[in-house]
Amino acid sequence: MIAALALASMGAAAQEHRGPVGAQHYDGRFNHNHYYYNHGAVVGAVPGRPFVVDRGGGRFFYSGGVWYAPRGPGFVVVGAPVGAFVPVLPPYYTTVWVGGLPYYYANDTYYLWNPAQSGYEVVDPPSGDTSVPPSGAVATSSQAPPNGDDLYIYPQQGQSEEQQATDKYECHKWASSQSGFDPTQAGGGVPPEQAANARAAYQRAMGACLVGRGYSVR
Repeated sequence: MIAALALASMGAAAQEHRGPVGAQHYDGRFNHNHYYYNHGAVVGAVPGRPFVVDRGGGRFFYSGGVWYAPRGPGFVVVGAPVGAFVPVLPPYYTTVWVGGLPYYYANDTYYLWNPAQSGYEVVDPPSGDTSVPPSGAVATSSQAPPNGDDLYIYPQQGQSEEQQATDKYECHKWASSQSGFDPTQAGGGVPPEQAANARAAYQRAMGACLVGRGYSVR
């Protein structure tokens, strides 16, 4: 990982993850509907501004929901290292609810929010392979990075898609901490009688954070 946010729908059309011709696969699990590099694909450079993770004696690079490891003069696409932490979710993800707990799925990888680490942890699939849901335990929703509930957000400084995702998640976490309202949780994670005021406070905080980072918010 994640659903009450008014998020941009991924729709039926898959978003292409650029890479070597013939080195992509289509991830349709949970209607995720995106393309990613195949494991074993080799690239000359990791795209975007990757997050570096040292785990299990190895070094990994995380960018756009894809994990890479150094190989020779380039990088090879690998599976996500279980137990690793990243500061933001992939640009597109699908929320998988298992027993009331939100897992965040993208590119054959599951993430869980870990408040103690203030990050998302790569975890094993919940209850094995959740493409076969446990009885009554799994509900899914496909989503793009949070837009701040009903807020309309426009980058004014040419921010890349990756930077927008980072800014939105960091502002989302800050707004949630300030308001006590988390739109990625059922009911915002607050009692029903507090939801309206908490949601309004979340929106104000989210908007202020994004304006401070160079976005137009309305």
